[in-house]
Amino acid sequence: MGELAIAILGACLAVTLAGIGSAIGVGLAGQASAGVMSEDPEKFGRLLILVGLPGTQGIYGFVAGFLTLMRLGLIGAGDKVVLTFPQAWQVFFACIPVALAGLVSAIHQGKVCAAGVEMTAKQPADSGKAMVMGIFVELYAVLGFVITFLLLFSIQF
Repeated sequence: MGELAIAILGACLAVTLAGIGSAIGVGLAGQASAGVMSEDPEKFGRLLILVGLPGTQGIYGFVAGFLTLMRLGLIGAGDKVVLTFPQAWQVFFACIPVALAGLVSAIHQGKVCAAGVEMTAKQPADSGKAMVMGIFVELYAVLGFVITFLLLFSIQF
């Protein structure tokens, strides 16, 4: 049972750390948006995307956690996998890229998006530029997710 617990801990970290980063990032952008919308509610549509953008890392972590549980046979029609100690650690470490990249990038994306909210308040026509800046930070969360995905599916059970 210890081997399975190690693997499940990896899935939990992927979901939890990426989710924490997203919550912080969305909170930062949301606070900035609330201030802007209190003076100009018409900007809601432009600001909504900037607030939601840091939430995607939590989705990547959730998907990684779900895929991990599927690979272990805990979800779906497959048989439950019996892990060796090295395989358990492989699963654990496969989950770390999305967990850490999601945590850090979501927080920084929230800061970039909060700055984008301030820019949009003064120059609404430039809200697209603010989104592009936020998307650049997103790239690193995507890379973390891709590596986690590749690692998970390269483990031989």
